[in-house]
Amino acid sequence: MIELLRRFGGKFRRYMVIGPACKLIEVIFDLLTPLVIAQMIDKGIGAHDVNAVVHYGMLLGAMAVIGISFTLVCQKMAALTSQGMGTDIRGALYEHINKLSYAELDRFGTPSLITRITNDVNQVQLAVALGVRMLIRWPFLAVGSMCAALAIDLKLGMTFLICTPAIGLVFWFVMARCIPYYKQLQAKLDRIALICREGLSGARVVRAFVRENHERERFAQAADDQANTAIAVGKLSSILNPVTFLVMNLGVCAILWVGGIQVNVGELTQGQVMAFVNYMTQTLTSIVYVANLVVVFTKASASASRINEVLNCVPSITDEGNEPVALPEPSNAAPVPALSLSHASFSFGAGAANAVNDVTLELPLGKTLGIIGGTGSGKSTLVSLIPRLYDASTGSVSVMGADVRAWPLDQLRRVVATVPQRASLVSGTIRSNLTWRDEAATDEELWAALDMAQASEFVRNKPQGLDAPVEAGGKNFSGGQRQRLTIARALVGSPQILIMDDSASALDFKTDAALRHAIRERSMRGAAKGGLPLTTVIVSQRVSTARDADVICVLDHGSVAGLGTHDELYATCQLYREICQSQLRREELEGQRGSTAPALAPGAPTAPASVCAKEGC
Repeated sequence: MIELLRRFGGKFRRYMVIGPACKLIEVIFDLLTPLVIAQMIDKGIGAHDVNAVVHYGMLLGAMAVIGISFTLVCQKMAALTSQGMGTDIRGALYEHINKLSYAELDRFGTPSLITRITNDVNQVQLAVALGVRMLIRWPFLAVGSMCAALAIDLKLGMTFLICTPAIGLVFWFVMARCIPYYKQLQAKLDRIALICREGLSGARVVRAFVRENHERERFAQAADDQANTAIAVGKLSSILNPVTFLVMNLGVCAILWVGGIQVNVGELTQGQVMAFVNYMTQTLTSIVYVANLVVVFTKASASASRINEVLNCVPSITDEGNEPVALPEPSNAAPVPALSLSHASFSFGAGAANAVNDVTLELPLGKTLGIIGGTGSGKSTLVSLIPRLYDASTGSVSVMGADVRAWPLDQLRRVVATVPQRASLVSGTIRSNLTWRDEAATDEELWAALDMAQASEFVRNKPQGLDAPVEAGGKNFSGGQRQRLTIARALVGSPQILIMDDSASALDFKTDAALRHAIRERSMRGAAKGGLPLTTVIVSQRVSTARDADVICVLDHGSVAGLGTHDELYATCQLYREICQSQLRREELEGQRGSTAPALAPGAPTAPASVCAKEGC
């Protein structure tokens, strides 16, 4: 909590001084009130002096008005500080989360990050507000009341010294057992957020498989688990108020008993006894509120540690100190490869098996790389190394002749456009989604990208065209339409490398073929105009999508099982031939056998993983 105050409380320092100062003035008036009441009783009521009663009554009224005025100022300072800090913490959290690499995001998990940026920040805001308003009031009121009572009568003041340690003992007993529960509560809130996110985002799948009851039970179990913890800590906390008020009331009884005797013998006045009762009540009530403040601060401390855990997490992928990379000249007689991987491997965490294992390949400018393999073979992980969404654990990945670690991230991800496996659109319009890579893109450029992505037809049919609304997640579009819009979004801004991570899986074969033809034409036009041709990386489960690629990489459990053209792999790679035989029609297979490539005999060895792609293969 202190770390957050140091980091975000600087510009609210004056509010955190003015607020408690105003509260301190209010407390001073609260401490003077019992003395004024004592004088009213002794000099007014006791002496039957109406003028004295009116005089002291007006003084009490003036003190109340002044106290309320300072309280309102303190309330405003507390609101400005807590809301301002909460806003700044949320902004800093969101900004920092967007700097984290996929590795850190995977470690924290989306539901936990959402809980931290909402619930945990709310807990810190509450603690800050109460700190400005109450942290000075209750401790100072307790100490001040005790000192004032001891100043009136030392013998009667000993009652405070008996009651206060008793309440402190109860407080310590309860808090020592409550603190671990508060940390558990936040973790269990993460679990509830995870189940909510899965159930709501996958509502269609849940209903399609009639799993509503299962999801309800799963949520109920998590909610009950969290509720049981909350009930357990609630039971412990519920001990505080009854016990402290019992001690307080017993103390009041003792004061009235002993004070009554002293009044009879003339050692104390009736007003002083009433002042004693008021100070006793203020002291013990203050201790109760201090206990409640400690509960709030304990929760806030657990939340603050979770927030600091994110803010202190150093991104594993940074571009600090990287200078802009000069792109190769199109007229260069010996152009550098657009993409090069040298013994690149990657694993999700220390000790985990490699998801990508010792991949070596080169892709010339303007060529197309097809990546194919079974589910879980590492296709998406491999292409995520190119725009540096993950860093290779060993080996290197180069783009345009420069290692991706040397590129500024903004420049690298403008040169390399990625179409993710899961089509993701945000609420807004078609135009606002398409201009992510280039906010200054003209309508002509947007329509050109839509034409290439085979999406212009259904966009033109929309009454508002490019300004047609897009709902959250693009749920007002079909799966194929969403995929084509995300492809068009990647094409805006003229990238030099286009990665399509199984992003045409929802398209029919005709549209898929037209899309690939349009991308190839775009590459040829770019080269004809003296610019860099478009280099394409296509991840697909379909042989028909990858077979026309200049180079095809066959992955098997993260390793390269074959590398070459379609004909070469069909002849030399057992895994690729099995994939072809499972997808292609009999006529296509017969045509394949009639090609110049030799047939692969059963049990023949596959192509070595070290085979590198060459231009013109």
